[in-house]
Amino acid sequence: MTFLVVLLVLLLTEPTVLSQSNDNKISIHCRGTPPTSNFIKNRNSTFANMRMTLLSQRVLYARAQDLSGGDSVYAAAQCRNYLSVDQCVGCFDVAFFELAKCMVGNGAYVFLDECYVRYESFDDFYDNPNATADGASTQFSSCGNVSVSEQSSTNYTQSVDKFLSDIRDATPKTSNLYVANIRQFTSENATVYAIAQCSANINPAICGACMNTAYSILKACLPRTEGRFSDMVCFARYSETPFFNVNQTVDIRSILRGGHSSKVATTAGAISGVVFLLLIFFAWLWYRLQKNAKKTKQEDLKGTLNYNYKDLQLATNNFNEENILGKGGYGEVFKAIIDDKNVVAVKKLQMQHAKAKEEFENEVKLISNIHHRNLLRLLGWSSDGSNLYLVLEYMANGSLDRFLWGSKKGTLDWNQRYEIIYGIAKGLSHLHNEFHIKIIHRDIKSSNILLSDDFKAKIADFGLARLQPEDKSHISTKFAGTLGYVAPEYAIRGVLSDKVDTYSFGIVILEVISGRRCTEMNSDRPSMEYLLEQAWKLYEKKIHIKLIDETLDLNQYEQEHVMKMIEIALLCTQSPASKRPTISEVMLMIQDGKSLGKRQLTKPTFVHNQERRIHIGSSKKTTGAPNAIYKSKESEEFECKYQQTR
Repeated sequence: MTFLVVLLVLLLTEPTVLSQSNDNKISIHCRGTPPTSNFIKNRNSTFANMRMTLLSQRVLYARAQDLSGGDSVYAAAQCRNYLSVDQCVGCFDVAFFELAKCMVGNGAYVFLDECYVRYESFDDFYDNPNATADGASTQFSSCGNVSVSEQSSTNYTQSVDKFLSDIRDATPKTSNLYVANIRQFTSENATVYAIAQCSANINPAICGACMNTAYSILKACLPRTEGRFSDMVCFARYSETPFFNVNQTVDIRSILRGGHSSKVATTAGAISGVVFLLLIFFAWLWYRLQKNAKKTKQEDLKGTLNYNYKDLQLATNNFNEENILGKGGYGEVFKAIIDDKNVVAVKKLQMQHAKAKEEFENEVKLISNIHHRNLLRLLGWSSDGSNLYLVLEYMANGSLDRFLWGSKKGTLDWNQRYEIIYGIAKGLSHLHNEFHIKIIHRDIKSSNILLSDDFKAKIADFGLARLQPEDKSHISTKFAGTLGYVAPEYAIRGVLSDKVDTYSFGIVILEVISGRRCTEMNSDRPSMEYLLEQAWKLYEKKIHIKLIDETLDLNQYEQEHVMKMIEIALLCTQSPASKRPTISEVMLMIQDGKSLGKRQLTKPTFVHNQERRIHIGSSKKTTGAPNAIYKSKESEEFECKYQQTR
């Protein structure tokens, strides 16, 4: 509260250099769970620290954090490079004024033309601006209301389009990932100002991908005379109205390949010399690394680290059995301590055919682009002979199945189980919706859900993940997955879509609620029903409350909540697949506490024992999973029995 008073005084007494007109578009988004008073206090202190950093260090980018009292707050702010520091602070103050209104969530961001400010309860977004708590898109765009005359619209569109494409191409090639340029178009009697800027601490490749998106969206604004695009990764804007000074431009022609021939020749000669020197340097560096067996921290495979095998061998005490976290179908997972302080998990994969390494690298490239707080992060990899090693996040509590029917059975209360279910939904929503193409996990199950030390769920094991093109409702492929969790249309006919993940998620919800394996028969009943079948029969009789884990001590409100979750799970397991909701729809149902609405449930399709035996072995996949989970010992026997298809 003290900080808030001080900052309000500053806002009232200190001249705000930046004028926020109607043209300075604001996009603000608040999300997450309602913050505590301590969280708000920590949020305010981070804002005070960032403001001080901007002023005292005379910079245009700042970060701050406050972790006191268990309410972690991480924040970042960045201004456009054409601003002075005082103007930047003025924009920051306006952004704080907007964000101070966010009293409904523990994460928020605001986009202004001159700056953006963001805070979260996690720090993933520092190095990966796309990381969000709810999987929602952070894009914002707008086009101006004024268009050029119809007679000159074609020439104008072509000319400005070329200008914007130059801005797109030049931005990732600059040292600070920023350009500002002015271009005059005599025939159209127009002068256009344009800038582009990528977030600090990202690499040129990520910047380039965002600039491609920005260019596509701004191009659609033409022939209007103004357009803007904002994302956590980049910002781009063009306008005929000046918004930076003429002396603040960057010479993009010398950066682009299409510059003057003399400049190109000079640049090419300089680059050739630099490349030659770099080749000599890297040859020497490689020799030193090989000779001394030091860890290679050279980035490879889109951001993952290539660890030296001997360093991993040392970190795991020569892969000693005492450090084994779990075993799965592809190998063992070891606890390792890197650099004497960082605890990680190292997955040892045994390659069993000639193309396994190529498949492994392809899968690593896929997963290295995935960053979300509910998805297990791949940190790096290594190889030694026929063995490949994955370095993964270490999750202190291991896999979810340990807490449902393993050694930790009965230790999760309903609130923890609900947060785990919601976290899985958010992770899946990110896979299905946050890329230009759907990523289908194909193996969602309780043993593939890891729990952090505060019981936050992370989806792991992307070894079976596949891409679903945007223009196709499904793809046909050989069955690969874990029986009991797999949707009927996929297990029987090989029809794969994102609704296969929806089905598996519904099964996991039933496991979380009941504390039972989906493949475990109910021996108390003559019919020996599997979990899904029992859940449906109890629902038909309106007594699905009997499915709830007996270890849960629920009040009446919680019982009603759980029963709604059972209905959502049954909705996820409907057949045909068209009757199932998307994961995004499921996530909203879970978040709002609503179940079916106007939807009517029908009896799910049950895959029985005989059908299971028919389809075992229909897939020949043998390569290791790049994000393979480290499974609990309690699930090892279960894995051997039910993962024969893998």
